[in-house]
Amino acid sequence: MRNILLTMMYDGSCFHGWQVQNNAVSVQEVFQKALFTVFGKTEIKGCSRTDSGVHANMYCVSFHTDHRIPVGKIPAALNNYLPTSIAVMGAREMPDDFHARYSCVGKQYIYKIWNNDIRNPFLDKYALHYWYKLDISLMNEAASHFIGRHDFTSFCTLDKREKGDFHRTITDISVSASDDLVTITVQADGFLYNMVRIIVGTLLYVAQGKILPGEIPSIFEAENRSLAGPTAPAHGLYLNKVFYNDKDIYGSSLSK
Repeated sequence: MRNILLTMMYDGSCFHGWQVQNNAVSVQEVFQKALFTVFGKTEIKGCSRTDSGVHANMYCVSFHTDHRIPVGKIPAALNNYLPTSIAVMGAREMPDDFHARYSCVGKQYIYKIWNNDIRNPFLDKYALHYWYKLDISLMNEAASHFIGRHDFTSFCTLDKREKGDFHRTITDISVSASDDLVTITVQADGFLYNMVRIIVGTLLYVAQGKILPGEIPSIFEAENRSLAGPTAPAHGLYLNKVFYNDKDIYGSSLSK
């Protein structure tokens, strides 16, 4: 048996998240149909769950197969059966014990904001339209308080999916602007439910003057979700990189 790692990207606006659901079309459901057509029915392991409307510039899937198709031909074979909203970018053989989720040591998300009075029709499903002028320097001052290992109880949505330890380590976070497109980048060893979207909502509250940058540490200490900002809409969020053995599959390092 071969253990295959696939990297893919998808437009999440077409789907109700990654995971198979009973009453809605998911990325996994559509992807599995293509995979089963080429390889036959097999169990797949996804690197992460993404919610409805969230996109992926890099998503990883692993599966075992005895099919002998060369890895270089796998992307084209799968893309032949996939819609234009999903594309397999690459394939490689991995050690037998590799697992797309459990072998992952970190991820990077980005959140896009269109910061202009006038909406951009081409970014309607791909960036949050925010018309009040953002102070990038002030947002970065606040963002610096997220670096390091913290209990993120105040910055996640608590439900039955989240159990146990709420500590995570953010290795990098930054806010940058290219003309009117603002990008918030967050890199960590793991993420809780809605964690990035709540961090984004909190930074927007900082920009509005509703939270001061220096108040971020006390919000961590309080372990109280109501003290942080709102949960930003899903459509601006992208899973951007997935890291294994401290590097993504293209060689970029997790550490800063």
